[in-house]
Amino acid sequence: MPQLRDSSNQGPGNRTQRSAEYDSYARIFGIETEYGVSVTGANQPCDPGQVAMMMFAPILSRSRSTNTYLENGSRLYLDVGSHPEYATAEARDPSQALVQDLAGEEIMRRLVKGAQARLRKTHGEHATIHLFKNNVDSAGHSFGCHENYLVRRYVSLPVIKQQLLPFLVTRQLFTGAGRVSDNGFEITQRAAFLDEGVSSSTTRSRPMVNTRDEPHADPDEFRRLHVIIGDSNRSQWATFMKLATTHLVLCVIEDAACRGVSSGLEACGLTDPSASNQAMSADLSCHQATMQMEDIEAFRAAQQKFGTQIVGNADSTGKVTALEIQYLYWHIVSRFVEYHGDELENSLPHTSCKDILNEWKRTLDALSEGDFASLSNRVDWVAKYQLLTQMERRNPALSPVQAQEIDLNYHDIANGTIYPSLLKHGLMETLVDDDAVEHALGNPPTDTRAALRGAFIHQALHSGAAFSCDWTHLKTTTPIRCEATLIDPFASKPDSDYEQLMNSLR
Repeated sequence: MPQLRDSSNQGPGNRTQRSAEYDSYARIFGIETEYGVSVTGANQPCDPGQVAMMMFAPILSRSRSTNTYLENGSRLYLDVGSHPEYATAEARDPSQALVQDLAGEEIMRRLVKGAQARLRKTHGEHATIHLFKNNVDSAGHSFGCHENYLVRRYVSLPVIKQQLLPFLVTRQLFTGAGRVSDNGFEITQRAAFLDEGVSSSTTRSRPMVNTRDEPHADPDEFRRLHVIIGDSNRSQWATFMKLATTHLVLCVIEDAACRGVSSGLEACGLTDPSASNQAMSADLSCHQATMQMEDIEAFRAAQQKFGTQIVGNADSTGKVTALEIQYLYWHIVSRFVEYHGDELENSLPHTSCKDILNEWKRTLDALSEGDFASLSNRVDWVAKYQLLTQMERRNPALSPVQAQEIDLNYHDIANGTIYPSLLKHGLMETLVDDDAVEHALGNPPTDTRAALRGAFIHQALHSGAAFSCDWTHLKTTTPIRCEATLIDPFASKPDSDYEQLMNSLR
């Protein structure tokens, strides 16, 4: 594993030559989603790992590997534990990342369809493959949905822990996917499995933010912030909002770090992020659970300075609610957007920062007022909880096992019925139409290096050349050896090495 490298003490003023986007608020977004696999209805035992390999048979045939890159710029592979995983192409905008994520769902769905047809020939006509876009299986194993954000290198890891982590914990009020657990219903699926705040470990512990240093960009300019705390969302709105709001918070943090001033977010530090996460997840009222602050006086002073409200009962124990923390983030970000509006608007080619703020505030107000009904078409955990509540009213004898089956059905992208039914009846908000998803199956975003990678893969496949690639390197070995490096994730225009590489395929 790469060693943790934190060169953030090299401030922004220490570089004499920088990339064009370094001094802007532009960002690269990406989502990595691990899927869970199970089989029902088979007339003989069928191991999920075997099924995952069946799904990847077309990929193995094309690439002679279960780890490949696609023409839409994404990465498709089998992860540890035979989890099919899809990593979106680099995107400059949350809406682009959302479309690419939905394309990943469709790609996985089609792989399941082919594998299921083959499975039924050997395991019976009722054999059914379930592919879950969630984070916990029926045996209690956890798998992830990881967000990636390109962040300026001068933002230090301690700053990430103190200023960003409290936001990531508390944003789950509206990004949590919900889970039926042995302890009842919970807001987020990952709370019980994340035991550390910020760490480079992936084996001895599960951190909320992983700091292993793989920037896939110029390491002197950027780090890739690898966020593990988020749930896998079915709601398009939730996927979009978790990326969009996090971007705005990161802009505040970066600006303050660049100028060497206070962001106002220092007051949000949590004494125990893991305990806070678990407490918030168990509180369906969103008002009762409290979190221990590192400095309660600083937090209350920040509330007063930025004019945010106190939600719940203020006390002298140093504890506040998740909603209070979210409101403070909103007020600080809102003021920042007011001062830096044009620059921030330019950072997102397809999204309005003011629209993000309005949606964010509307959601916090609904949670504060207990108006969960207005959130049931956007917030996954609310939609799922209300559905379970309605079913329990109709069937008071609904067992915990049946409730867990409903929970899993909601996340089954291949053969689930609940979420498609909600969409069909207009009970879940959609931001992306089917045509956009279909286009994204074969086309990357046009304004990042994914466009270059996608064009290379398309041409290499068409020509029959032997090739390999990853996020930053492209190479052919036949008919001639040639390679190019894509170090700048924002660059969508070819350089001379790339042109030479493409000419070798013609």
